[in-house]
Amino acid sequence: MSSPSRPQWAVWPLCVAACSVAPVWAQSVATPVAAAASQAGPANALPTVRVSAHRDPDKSTLTQPDVRTARDRIQRTPGGAAVVDADDYAEGRVSTLSDALGMATGVFVQPRFGAEESRISIRGSGLQRTAHGRGLKLMQDGVPLNLADGSFDFQAVEALTARYVEVWRGANALQYGSSTLGGAVNFVSPNGYNADKARVRLEGGSHGYARALVSAGTVLGAVDLYVSSSLFQQDGFRDHARQDTRRNFANLGWQLGDKLETRFYLGSVSSDSELPGSLTKAQMRANPRQANAAAVSGDQHRDIDWTRLSNKTVYRPDAQQQLEFFVYASDKKLHHPIPFVLDQRNRDQGLELRYVNEAPLFDHANRFVVGLSASQGRTSEDRYANVGGASGARTDASTQTSRNTELYAENQWRVLPSLGLVAGLQAVQSSRKLVDRYVPAGQASNSFTLDYDGFSPKLGVLYDLRPGVQLFANLSRGYEPPTFSELAGGTYPLPNPAQRATTLELGSRGRLGPQLQWDVALYEARLENELLQTSLNGGGADTTVAVPHTVHRGLELGLAGQAARGAIGQVEWKLNALWNDFRFRDDPTYGRRQLPGIPSVFARAQLGYRFNRGHTLVALTAEHAGRYAVDFADTLHADAYTVWGLKASGDLREGLSWFVEGRNLGDKTYASATGVVRVATPASAQFLPGDGRAVYAGLDWRFN
Repeated sequence: MSSPSRPQWAVWPLCVAACSVAPVWAQSVATPVAAAASQAGPANALPTVRVSAHRDPDKSTLTQPDVRTARDRIQRTPGGAAVVDADDYAEGRVSTLSDALGMATGVFVQPRFGAEESRISIRGSGLQRTAHGRGLKLMQDGVPLNLADGSFDFQAVEALTARYVEVWRGANALQYGSSTLGGAVNFVSPNGYNADKARVRLEGGSHGYARALVSAGTVLGAVDLYVSSSLFQQDGFRDHARQDTRRNFANLGWQLGDKLETRFYLGSVSSDSELPGSLTKAQMRANPRQANAAAVSGDQHRDIDWTRLSNKTVYRPDAQQQLEFFVYASDKKLHHPIPFVLDQRNRDQGLELRYVNEAPLFDHANRFVVGLSASQGRTSEDRYANVGGASGARTDASTQTSRNTELYAENQWRVLPSLGLVAGLQAVQSSRKLVDRYVPAGQASNSFTLDYDGFSPKLGVLYDLRPGVQLFANLSRGYEPPTFSELAGGTYPLPNPAQRATTLELGSRGRLGPQLQWDVALYEARLENELLQTSLNGGGADTTVAVPHTVHRGLELGLAGQAARGAIGQVEWKLNALWNDFRFRDDPTYGRRQLPGIPSVFARAQLGYRFNRGHTLVALTAEHAGRYAVDFADTLHADAYTVWGLKASGDLREGLSWFVEGRNLGDKTYASATGVVRVATPASAQFLPGDGRAVYAGLDWRFN
């Protein structure tokens, strides 16, 4: 199956981007070369290099904004957005995305089995994914980590090497060019200025858990450097759940004057994970530690080797204008024995040009952003029969190519000192092409080419009710072409259309002194062609199809506060709560039935006391999830649960901190995540048990 040939206008934005950035890129290279030549002097002379290693956590460079700058941007956003300071989540174990983002307002994230792979969802995005996520734009320092088809891998992120994390929910991520239902998550790295001169962090605990991080940052004249290396391994709470991961990251910035800076990023990840598989509900209750027998006999794994190189160059000619250019390339190898053996090689590359202008408009504050991005990815995929974890006879082979061009613009205008208006628009042009390289005799080729074109407008209003208290509202349209998992992940390809969403959001954020801070949003998203596994394919397996009409509505509630400081310390607390109501809309088969895969009520909370001496914290933690279905037929359910724990952290001396953390201290048996299928029975293995009782401890040395 194929569609008409692509219009050629998509080529022109790439030419414009290349021509626009050429002077900046040439200057970024030529300036340091010329400077070095002028300083070289006699052949036997060496240039003088100034070394500075003093850490300034509030240091903001052109390519790396600091936490304060990131929070200021939130205050100009008419919708759900937040900044998570890495120092906050570093007070406990930091292993999974749940550890880093578990208290971020609006984020639902649950590890599959204590693993780095998780189910992460914002506003119902990627509901059916417990690995290889979709529905979010995942970024590092503003540069996409997603593959070109929109999917992403959790192993690409090391939360311990982030200075802070930005979470832009829904259309509030338009300023990053995202029009996904969930929005965007951006992990911002330290640099040589704000990183520790050296850092060593060690964590250890139950189920053979061990993690080590070594990092360093320095400044050498106009150049700054940050490097990190981490090791992680665990045997896992369950059988056949061992994990080994090694990550290395570095970024090098070069300030080519007060107006120009370029920064190179290099990352490599090697992750080997045994997969224990899902259990039936009866099996989980009887022994949550056991692995699925087929996962053991097939030696199921998810092994990834990933390398990524990117550059970010920023030119700021004056205080009101900024030009940003990104270019990146990545190479990923996946070896994935499941019921079959899946081998993939992904090569992705892209570029983006973004212009920011903050000149006043009619004497009122204004911020205008326009951007152009282009990406391409090529995946070589081979499938084999699984023979005890080894590759047997070939069953399939294909080459999958994704191309995307996105043009976006957003304007934030302060009509009055207390009133802001926001308007934005994104245009997307994408293609998905599959070439079938394995066509047995007598069968038809599964090759296809599909084109997708869409527009996503946005309108918003922001009102300052009083200093530190804001009300906001926005109406937006989202557009998501399918990933190859929704097109070619089953027995045969399906030409699914793009998923669309129209979302209305109302909310407020602010603070009343240290006693209360809040971030709350109500939203309703009406989806067209939501990609869900509600049908059978020719082989009798559940397959993804586009459901014509669904609705996602919910409440995102983030609260935090501190009591007045007493003689020895103060009480502090925080809460992340979600109410989710995701349903079909007058579906011929399912009527207005609730969508499976996520609890209607979910909450994480922490209540603690922080002592003045040693900055010591002692806290009670809790997590609650309501009952929810694991199938569209609403026949099998994950039970509600509440788990609790205790944590303590503090400083032994300046630069040396510690933590001890107990999780699920009641040793509750529960499903931390589930599969999602069309119809389930009591014999369906769809439950992924959460970890049992566990204790972790760690030390963190920071040298400055």
